[in-house]
Amino acid sequence: MLVLDIEASGLGYDTHSIVSLGALDLDNPTNRFYAECKIWDGAEVSEEALGINGFTDDEVRDENKMTEAELIRNFIDWSEQVAKNKTLAGQNVSFDRDYVQAACKRAGMEYPFAHRTIDTHSLAWMHHINMGLEAPLDTEHKRSSLNLDAILNYCGIPEEPQPHNALTGALSHAEVISRLLYGKKLLPEFDQFEIPWINNEA
Repeated sequence: MLVLDIEASGLGYDTHSIVSLGALDLDNPTNRFYAECKIWDGAEVSEEALGINGFTDDEVRDENKMTEAELIRNFIDWSEQVAKNKTLAGQNVSFDRDYVQAACKRAGMEYPFAHRTIDTHSLAWMHHINMGLEAPLDTEHKRSSLNLDAILNYCGIPEEPQPHNALTGALSHAEVISRLLYGKKLLPEFDQFEIPWINNEA
């Protein structure tokens, strides 16, 4: 799987821009990608989004940074090294997939990935049920409350540092995928944190 996380200038893939992208190959987790770019000309910028990803308005407009088109070309070139499985995976990864697809279209490139994805939210929901637990709900809005931080905590890992970083996000997604699917730790960044449902006693 190709585990992906995008930080953007807002929520609309057709009106906002990628500002950074992090990814790794789940089958070869030392194979990682990270890049930042300036927004495409005319893209909108949300102050709320910048508050989450930590970029300033000047940073996302920095003319010294590569363009979104250059970033997406570099990412796709990197993805060609993923030999086994390029299915996109992550937390609410349809958001990231749609951004990649829109960036490809803006760059005049063919979108090379499948529409099907693997979502950590669905994996975590199913894991709760298989463990005989109730998946947590936001009772006010009557919907799942399994955001990334809740899933990290469920898997024995502290919440994602703020501001959010695309590579840190991708690493977090990859670690919870490994723990939820295989019951195994994956990355040295998280090795100190035990898997709560695994008996580690000798």
